[in-house]
Amino acid sequence: MKIRATTTADIEQVMPVFEQAKRFMRQNGNYRQWTGGYPSREILEADIADNSSFVCLDDEDMIVGIFCFRYGSAPEPTYATIYDGAWLNDKPYGVIHRIASTGKVGGIFAATLAWCRGYVDNIRIDTHRDNRVMQELLVRHGFSRCGIIYLANGDERIAFQRYFSR
Repeated sequence: MKIRATTTADIEQVMPVFEQAKRFMRQNGNYRQWTGGYPSREILEADIADNSSFVCLDDEDMIVGIFCFRYGSAPEPTYATIYDGAWLNDKPYGVIHRIASTGKVGGIFAATLAWCRGYVDNIRIDTHRDNRVMQELLVRHGFSRCGIIYLANGDERIAFQRYFSR
């Protein structure tokens, strides 16, 4: 699988990937995450402008996944305070957000994680309490449940971290 930066030319192909991910969430009992038009075209455009949006491509160069990855910049504001637990460490970290798949190709998360690990060995991610599929995926890939964080709008998320010791 190839991974490259998302371009504005990709937007029309990426928005349906987000919609497919929402359908998958609903089919698996996650009715409250990614509602109200989230993630919006404006959020995707901002991620692209910030050079933090990336697409996963299959062997035919078709977009089969998308994610936002930030590292090396300011810490994630919503991760400053964690409740009912603690982060594994205070070392610099990367953050994965808004990961989604078309559902046509397996291994999007594994490919994303391997790609992100090429930039940083400490990765944090959060997910909705109802997103059991993502929680199981995170644990399967060696992430530890660290506690609860709250988004800027007050919504609760379960926070996970994986540190790849060298």
